[in-house]
Amino acid sequence: MFIECSNLIAGNQPALHYGVAVADIDGDGQDEIIVAGYGGPNRVLKWDGQRMVDIADPLIADDGRRAIGLACGDVDGDGREELYILNGDGFSGPKQVMDRLLACFGSRWVDLFALSENMAAANRFAGRSVAVIDRAGSGRYSIAVANHGGPMRLYEMGARGRIVDVAEEVGLDAIAGGRSLLAAPILGDRPDIFMGNDAGPNLLFRNRGDGTFEEMAAALGLDDPARPARGAALMQGEMLFDIMLGNWEGPHRLFQHRAGGGFTDIAPPALAQPSRARTVIVADFDNDGYEEIFINNLGEPNRLFGWRDERWVSIDAGDATLPHGLGTGAAVADLDGDGQLELLVAHGEQAPQPLSLFIAEPRANHWLRVRPLTPAGAPARGAVIRLWAGGRMQMRAICAGSGYLCQMEPVAHFGLGRLEVVERIEIRWPDGAVQRIDRPEPCRMLVIPHPGR
Repeated sequence: MFIECSNLIAGNQPALHYGVAVADIDGDGQDEIIVAGYGGPNRVLKWDGQRMVDIADPLIADDGRRAIGLACGDVDGDGREELYILNGDGFSGPKQVMDRLLACFGSRWVDLFALSENMAAANRFAGRSVAVIDRAGSGRYSIAVANHGGPMRLYEMGARGRIVDVAEEVGLDAIAGGRSLLAAPILGDRPDIFMGNDAGPNLLFRNRGDGTFEEMAAALGLDDPARPARGAALMQGEMLFDIMLGNWEGPHRLFQHRAGGGFTDIAPPALAQPSRARTVIVADFDNDGYEEIFINNLGEPNRLFGWRDERWVSIDAGDATLPHGLGTGAAVADLDGDGQLELLVAHGEQAPQPLSLFIAEPRANHWLRVRPLTPAGAPARGAVIRLWAGGRMQMRAICAGSGYLCQMEPVAHFGLGRLEVVERIEIRWPDGAVQRIDRPEPCRMLVIPHPGR
């Protein structure tokens, strides 16, 4: 499936890296890849037409810190995303180093947690994942942080620009062994939060519709209490989203969403086979119209599964198998605008290794990409896009944070195979607004403003 092209990353020296996120960091309308550096600089990799070059501002690079997780979202509603950098200096419990919440004003980056009025709010527990959520449909995003051995955080921009933690008042201040976070409309039209845990049961916080939450994982069959969760990703089910969950050295789960509201694990034996899973990615890499499942492992071969003949089967990942890779994070994005996804894999934890970049084998399949925006013009993370073509429906959610340490591009990517006609697409924003577009032209990117803009 994959062909390595890591030579396209300039200055790609061995280093310790963890999480990977995709966002428009420099504000030019094109996404970059942000990579968390552990004991070295964070990187912002931009495609300059020939290769990936590092454009990280010194404050973003933050050389010498130990960054592990990343997520972007428009916290202040100005149309440009902020960057949350989850720093770590221990496995569990309290830590000494603060996380970063970086906002750009013009061309100047500022760490909002470094301002005197926000220092007390900064997360001082060992976080393991971060995601963003527009919990009340306001167009402004909250930042959810899953801590290991400490309470979950939910940061928002409060009065006079202060950063406040509202987790307790909205029902999210659970103390758990947090590892994974998914923020998306899982149970209904409003975004919910799934948290996979390393010690103890997983948690599913249902959005009551008013931006507050109730926990109900056990009632839905998602708690899986004896398994150490790592990467998690949404995937298309029967009109609803399923959850693909990678467990560390334990059976992986494919939680199918039943029409009655609960979930059942339907992972076939090959997919369930335990591995040292970190990031899990669900995406249509070959543009055939069906998603693949990529499991990024640490210290053992990566695995790839495809939907073939109405079942999940193991397929050859090609160069991305990386049998000796120390995978810690991964993300997908169409970096060069050719309509086919690139895959970047970060390595580290046990030894420094270079970043790995892959393209999928070109197959001349058609595609359509949809980028919905908030009323302020920022990526509408958590929006759901449905596409009808060839007698079937495809469904994607704009990534708000993908499982463990990472965040995918804020675009719904659809492969179409040989189909040349798309009947229609429907975009549903976190505030409930819906827009339908009939017969969009394939093989292009659609940037869709919010209907209320």
